[in-house]
Amino acid sequence: MKFLVAIHHPDNYDGSKEDAQMHRDIDDLNDEMQAAGVRILAMGLQSPRLSKTLTAQENGEVTVTDGPYLPTNEHIGGFWILDTADMDEAVEWGRKAVIACRAPVEVRPFH
Repeated sequence: MKFLVAIHHPDNYDGSKEDAQMHRDIDDLNDEMQAAGVRILAMGLQSPRLSKTLTAQENGEVTVTDGPYLPTNEHIGGFWILDTADMDEAVEWGRKAVIACRAPVEVRPFH
């Protein structure tokens, strides 16, 4: 089964305050996921203020606006796509991600 493991950051998240130990912890987790054969992809995302939202209009036109689709106090700061046996295994990787990233993590299955 494939799962999204998403890291959530507050909108005012300042990545420049991440210390060297945190980067080592994330690198170690990536290495562990790779060695276990579960990691398909890992990526960090830039600020949602740099995003574009596309919306279909009734007349068939598509509008493009600056910023995220949903106005929230949090955003996805990065993610892994994992291939694990089940949700329980994905949650165990999510537990490690919470510790390494020092941020809340959401684990969600793909269809």
